[in-house]
This record gives sequence, structure tokens and C-alpha cells, in this order.
Amino acid sequence: MKVVILVGGVGGARFLLGVKQALGLPATGSAPESPHEVTALVNTGDDVWMHGLRICPDLDTCMYTLGGGIDTERGWGHAGETWTVKEELAAYGAEPTWFGLGDKDIATHLIRSRMLRAGYPLSQVTEALCDRWQPGVRLLPMSDDRVETHVVIDDPEDPDQRKAIHFQEWWVRYRSEPKAHSIIAVGADEAKPAPGVLDAIAAADVVLFAPSNPVVSVGTTLGVPGIRDALRKTRAKVVGVSPIIGGKALRGMADACLSAIGVETSAEAVGRHYGSRKESTDGVLDGWLVAEGETVDVPGVAVRDVPLLMSDVDATAAMVRAAFDLAGVPVE
Repeated sequence: MKVVILVGGVGGARFLLGVKQALGLPATGSAPESPHEVTALVNTGDDVWMHGLRICPDLDTCMYTLGGGIDTERGWGHAGETWTVKEELAAYGAEPTWFGLGDKDIATHLIRSRMLRAGYPLSQVTEALCDRWQPGVRLLPMSDDRVETHVVIDDPEDPDQRKAIHFQEWWVRYRSEPKAHSIIAVGADEAKPAPGVLDAIAAADVVLFAPSNPVVSVGTTLGVPGIRDALRKTRAKVVGVSPIIGGKALRGMADACLSAIGVETSAEAVGRHYGSRKESTDGVLDGWLVAEGETVDVPGVAVRDVPLLMSDVDATAAMVRAAFDLAGVPVE
């Protein structure tokens, strides 16, 4: 089976573990003899240059998680990380001080930045980095072009004024506390899908939306011209998994992002935001998984309630199997 998943962040990476297990693959590492083909289309709107290094948080979180090298307590970065370089940068007073890079993580960023400056596109750089980690799925950036998500917020130093800052600064430095008035994926309108993205969607047997942030993860990916159209045209069923349970986002700050675009923090509102492939001109869903016990109406979309807590890989795999079943492609 050919499975395509739109992902971003820690939740998306953990969802991919469940996808692999649901297909009978080892959750971490590769299985060269597998009959299945899993392709993750990963958000790159969170990417940023810092200290002269190109940092791709979502790609790296997926790569480390699937490769068995993630810090499981934090959910991001290397296991067994050290922080000598960060401490030296702080001693120099080098900005930004609010974004920490571990010593092992810096090695990944050094290789990526060197290859990008040599002219390699991000998709080829990611493939090279995955040779070291063997994630067992194909990780594709949504685009090789530079796309960066910015947020217009109330200025923390002058609440009467607004300013635009990189998403990472709003998310990491300010913990999304300043009110966001708009969220803009700078460069998305001119970007093109990375090589292989549209082909993977066209050839898929099923497409899944991970329970990632619907605005700055899945939403940013959908904003790259060509991707939404490909999802509307694919023969595969498209099934999303709600990141909202009981009116709350379990991870991250999706509620603040949804508020910025005028969408209520509820499974129904997010499902309607994605929309139906049948009944809207730009909708992308055929199916929508919501938390057990929730009653949700998304016109034109088949809705099923199932346990959605990714408490461990087994629970996540059960969720994925439910998504496969809703798409009409059950896996034993």
C-alpha cells in the first residue's frame, strides 16, 4: 500500500510511528523488504536561519523520532544531548539567546547548511541526512523553496503597536502569549511542491492528515500552490485526524493559531475548515476522525469517533487502522 501523510511537529512524528506499526513495520528504523511505501510530506514553514545555520524543526523531529534518536521526554532534539556550544554562545552574548541548539543537533544543521550553500535542494539534503538515520519512510519537505511562517502580534514592548515576527520567536520565545492577529506563510505563494510530492499524492492508496497543527503545519503545506489541487484530484481517500479533543489542543498552541484565523477550537470547526472534497470548491477531506464520544457534523465528510490519545505506539497504530478503515483500505 502507498500511504501519504501530511505532518508537522512532535505530534506528526509520533503519528508516523503509529502508521509504520499499523502497516506491520518496525516503528523505528527501516524495513528494506517492506511491500508498503510510506511518504511523509513535512511542513517547512517553521524553518529558520540562526547562527548561520538552517534549522528545519519538523523535518528533524520526524527524522530523529523515526530513526530512534529523539529525546523522548522533550519530544524534540537528540537523546543524550549536551549544550556546550549553547553555553559558549551565551557567554559571547550571541543572539538569539531564546532558541537553544544542542551540540549533536548542530552537526545536522551544519551538514544541511553546507549542502544548501553548495546548491543542493532541501529535498536532496533531507534524503542525504536520512541515510544516517534510516527512518523507514520517505521524508519529503513540502517545498524546496524558502517558506517561513510569520505572525503579526501585539508588540510585547509596546502593546499599542503590532509587529511581525518569525513563528519560532512567537512560539518559543513568547510561548504564543502575545495575541496573534494574523499568520502568514511568507514565500508560500511563489513556492513549488518539492520533487516527488505531487506524484506521491497522485499514486497514493490513502492520504492521511496527522493530528498536527491545522494552521501552521498542515495548513502551511496546503498553502503551497499545487498541493491542495493534487489532494482534490487524487483517487485516494483523504482522512484527517483531529488535533482537538474536547475543545482543547493536546499539544502545542493550536488554539492560539486557530484563533488568529478566526476558527473555533473544536473538532467540528477544524473539520469544516479543511472542508469536504464533495461539497466545497476547495475542500480536501473525505473522512474525519474525532475523539471518542464527540458528535461532529462536517457536511460531505464521513466522521467517526475513536480513541485519539497517542499514549503509546500501540494506541496510535489503532488510531491509524481506524483511519485506514474509514478510507476503505483496512490493513490486517
